Amino acid sequence: MSKQPQLSWSEIKSNDSWSIFKIMSEFVEGYEALQRVGPCVSIYGSARTGPDTPTYASAREVAQRLVDAGYGVITGGGPGVMEAGNRGAQDRHGVSVGLNIELPFEQKHNDYIDADTCINFDYFFVRKVMFVKYSQAFVVMPGGFGTMDELFEALTLMQTFKIDKQPIILYDSTFWSGLLDWFKDIMETRYQTISPDDYNLFRMADSPDEVIHAIEAFHKNKGLKPNF
Repeated sequence: MSKQPQLSWSEIKSNDSWSIFKIMSEFVEGYEALQRVGPCVSIYGSARTGPDTPTYASAREVAQRLVDAGYGVITGGGPGVMEAGNRGAQDRHGVSVGLNIELPFEQKHNDYIDADTCINFDYFFVRKVMFVKYSQAFVVMPGGFGTMDELFEALTLMQTFKIDKQPIILYDSTFWSGLLDWFKDIMETRYQTISPDDYNLFRMADSPDEVIHAIEAFHKNKGLKPNF
């Protein structure tokens, strides 16, 4: 079996330079598609959540209620909670955005995304910029590492004032309570790596009513606009 040719360091650096154009094209496509859709709320959550689960049903209902309140819905475009969010938006004939990520084995976009806002990304970091730039709130359903990554991206950007504060709502207190206990016992109390004020960056909810109330109360006097 023949060996694959090894790239020199200079060739690797050259490839890195050309990748800038691919990155730029993803930013341009995302900006052009999303700047037209109006105020939206991102729904994060696991791709592994089945359609017969309470979490799927809750995500779908949250999306329905968001559309009723005048918002579009942005998800990661895949199955599970993401599908539920897009499906709920289409149930109410609302804006349904899917920011799909190209992965080797797993994700393909779900069937409930508007054709003009089904966007595919190669780069996670570009995709996350689209979430935080065009979302007026973030509803974080139970999820895995990807969901945690998206949650902490939003938390960090707000904590460091890189984007305007928006509601971050952790849905399902049973799922999130252990993490919040760890924040309190380990990060705040034992190691002092966060402060009590940081808890103001997010809140908990256990029903769609709580989600809608939190978002509407926050934006009542602030208006709606992109975040940076």
